[in-house]
Amino acid sequence: MSEILFGIDRLAADPALRAPLKGRRVALLAHPASVTRDLRHSLDALAGLPEVKLTAALGPQHGLRGDKQDNMVESADFHDPVSGIPVFSLYGTVRRPTQAMLDTFDVLLVDLQDLGCRIYTFITTLRYVLEACARHGKSVWVLDRPNPAGRPVEGLTLRPGWESFVGAGALPMRHGLTLGELARWFIVTLKLDVDCKVITMQGWQPQAAPGFGWPLGARTWVNPSPNAPNLWMARAYAGSVMLEGTTLSEGRGTTRPLEVLGAPDIDSVALLQAMQRLAPQWLAGCRLRPCWFEPTFHKHTGRLCAGFQVHVEDAAYYDPDAFKPWRLFALAFKALRQLRPDYPLWRDFPYEYEQRLAIDVINGGELLRQWVDDPQALPADLEALAAADESAWQLQRQALLLY
Repeated sequence: MSEILFGIDRLAADPALRAPLKGRRVALLAHPASVTRDLRHSLDALAGLPEVKLTAALGPQHGLRGDKQDNMVESADFHDPVSGIPVFSLYGTVRRPTQAMLDTFDVLLVDLQDLGCRIYTFITTLRYVLEACARHGKSVWVLDRPNPAGRPVEGLTLRPGWESFVGAGALPMRHGLTLGELARWFIVTLKLDVDCKVITMQGWQPQAAPGFGWPLGARTWVNPSPNAPNLWMARAYAGSVMLEGTTLSEGRGTTRPLEVLGAPDIDSVALLQAMQRLAPQWLAGCRLRPCWFEPTFHKHTGRLCAGFQVHVEDAAYYDPDAFKPWRLFALAFKALRQLRPDYPLWRDFPYEYEQRLAIDVINGGELLRQWVDDPQALPADLEALAAADESAWQLQRQALLLY
């Protein structure tokens, strides 16, 4: 693999790229994985550049430096102890930049590592800052990073009226774009008049083995959020994230969050057999291993859970084109519903402050839940719905691709 440089690396290395920033007030939107190839945080790297006058920083969900473990735990504003600049939270009392925040900068640099899944809230934060900067005549530079899940597309498109903080727009669950490409999509679809520049990566090969999206062996993985500890989680996330809308544990409180499914009262062997019987084609490209785990916090704390782990780390069985995490976890729900029709599967709580069923908010509509709960609905029915949405998205995104 040729040397890969992320957007922040190119900006830090090339004075010509930075030249348009001279004399302008610059803010940075970043999080813990916003690091250079030598693992300096982007805020610290930019602070040392003569052309860059840093006047503010902004942090998304989980914070600029990574201070919040769970979902829906807000961060406060503070002053960075190193640079002394104000750090504003976009996951505190507000989700959108305020006038006071916008008054501190002329150019906003966005350096966020995404996971390639619609529900990851950094995508929504990107939309909100693009809209705010368009209204107030501010410039946005997206310092691009890889989509670790690569180019595959999967899942139903978010339906009209189901926009939320975990659903920024009519995207499928697994969109196959980088954050820079997503910025281009928002500008086109929302018809935004905003000065936006993407500082592209150099050498990113999204189809290249063994990473198939992430430059495995060439760049260090840093958690973009506390429960995104590795590439394997990122590969499974477009399916495993749906567990947040269920009573089943997604492994929070274990060392393998969002790679496992489990609960104290399920038979994992029977569940896997039912999945194999219903739609064996949806189990391709990975290995499912029956396992047991005991969460130390979150759902089922201190209770032994039976379930399975999704293994996508071994090149001997991981196939990025065959692996369908959204279908796989949908199938687990369907199999459980078939085995135990009265199982209390759907978790009812105000997910991201929405007063709708969490599983519907996550999926951007009711279709997935309705399919699971309908005893007459077959895997072929969900396949038909999803395949139509996926084909339409493949066509729509073609003009957006930068790599």
